[in-house]
Amino acid sequence: MSRYTGPRVKILRRFGQMLPGLTRKSTDRRPYPPGQHGQNRRRKASDYRIRLDEKQKLRLNYGISERQFRIYITKASRKKGDTGLRLLQILESRLDNVIFRIGFGPTIPAARQIVNHGHVRVNGRKVDIASYQVRPGDVITLRERSKKIAIFQESLESPSLARPNYLSWDADKLEAKVTSEPNREDIPLEVQENLIIEFYSQMI
Repeated sequence: MSRYTGPRVKILRRFGQMLPGLTRKSTDRRPYPPGQHGQNRRRKASDYRIRLDEKQKLRLNYGISERQFRIYITKASRKKGDTGLRLLQILESRLDNVIFRIGFGPTIPAARQIVNHGHVRVNGRKVDIASYQVRPGDVITLRERSKKIAIFQESLESPSLARPNYLSWDADKLEAKVTSEPNREDIPLEVQENLIIEFYSQMI
C-alpha cells in the first residue's frame, strides 16, 4: 500500500480524532464517520478492526507506506525495551517529522516537501531524505537563504503543536538541537501502540 494522498478530513472523520501530523483542519462541520450511513452507524468494531485502526492511525499520521511501516515494526522489535515505545521513537525521529515538530512546516506532508526540496541542513550538511533518522546531538536548521522565505517564518509564528522536550530551540539562529530520544509524553497522538504490536505479532 502506497502513501495516502486522498482527502485528509475524511481520515479524521473515520477515526473520530485529530491526527496533528496529517492536517490542521477539523471535523467540526461533519463530526461523524464518512459514508452514506455515517451518522447512523452503530456497529460494534471487532478486535481485528480495533487493532487495524490503531495501526492505520499511526501510519497515516506519519505519512508512511505499509511496507515502510513493517520495516519499522521489525526494527523496533529488535531493540531492547518496550517495542511499542521503540516504534514511536523511530517514527518521531524521522527528519520530516522533526521539521514539523520544530515548526518549519504546518504538517508532516508539508515538512516532507521542505526536506525533499533541499531546504534542510543537519549538522551543517544538506539532507534531502525525509526518512533520515535524527539522533541526540544533531543540529537541524534551514539553509541560509531559505530562512528568509515567508512561508517558513509564518509557520514558525503559528506552529501546529508545541515544540517537544527533546528539541532545544535557538530563535536567533533558527536552529534546533536534538537533546534526547523522544519520550512517550512527547508524542501528541492518541494511539494504543501495544495493539499495533499485537496486530503484527505473527509477522515479527
